[in-house]
Amino acid sequence: MHDTLALLKKISFPELHRMRLQTLQVNLGYKCNQSCLHCHVNAGPNRTEMMDEATLALIPQVLAARDIATLDLTGGAPELHEGFRALVRAARAQGVRVIDRCNLTILFEPGQDGLAQFLAAQQVDVVASMPCYSAVNVDRQRGEGVFDKSIAALQQLNALGYGQAGSGLVLDLVYNPQGASLPPNQQTLQADYKRELLAHFGIVFNELFALTNMPIQRFGSTLVSKGQFDDYMQLLQGSFHPNNLAGVMCRNMVSVDWQGWLSDCDFNQQLGLPLGRSGVRRHLRDLLKIDLEGQAIRVAGHCYGCTAGQGSSCGGALEH
Repeated sequence: MHDTLALLKKISFPELHRMRLQTLQVNLGYKCNQSCLHCHVNAGPNRTEMMDEATLALIPQVLAARDIATLDLTGGAPELHEGFRALVRAARAQGVRVIDRCNLTILFEPGQDGLAQFLAAQQVDVVASMPCYSAVNVDRQRGEGVFDKSIAALQQLNALGYGQAGSGLVLDLVYNPQGASLPPNQQTLQADYKRELLAHFGIVFNELFALTNMPIQRFGSTLVSKGQFDDYMQLLQGSFHPNNLAGVMCRNMVSVDWQGWLSDCDFNQQLGLPLGRSGVRRHLRDLLKIDLEGQAIRVAGHCYGCTAGQGSSCGGALEH
């Protein structure tokens, strides 16, 4: 696989500094029941990296010490970690909002019985990958049969109240382009998703997040292999909107890898870039004592992916 970090380091990006920490985004491990082309984590069924118990136990302590409002759980498939449910219970008991970045098909994996019911009982926000409302496009990007399972999972979540008005159970969907292009307008695409999913499958949801594909890991390597890397970077840089700098996720979030090491965002984590510009590696346990507000953020060429066009973050477009 081609490493794009050396190429990205050559590209300058405006300086950014941290605001108050509001979200702890934790990667519980790289094991996943799917292997998707756009995955910037390079997750898959054969990955074995998973967070150990000692690091997992630090998470509720850090949430309390830094008064963090949101715990954002990702992977891989975060639900495959044996400590996933206990961690969710602990965070919810502290009044922390929990987000589960769910690939939907995980609901039907062996050992995941009652997962949807558990998420509903704990009032976990579900952010679900759904790259299209067309079976052909979804299966092409994520594997044969994924679309049908995803639809069944969404219907199961709807039946529990997810996405239903007044239920308090949030169900958001995530769209990624299939190639080297920016996502279309999020609001227009959301209207298309809502119309098509309701008409054909009776599915409702709250919001659609349109995310830009990052030129790193599996997708970045594919760009290099196809000779498209430079063109894609020109697209991102040429679509840069400086007003998006104020809303990028790295300003109030910190990313934690499966070993507990900190990065400014999930993308920096996958590039092996430690938190900040000092070069000093920081661990989750350090957040028990230090405050990150005001510190400089590590940036490189891939940051244009978050600031191009309508902008892109873990919560979708920055411009609405």
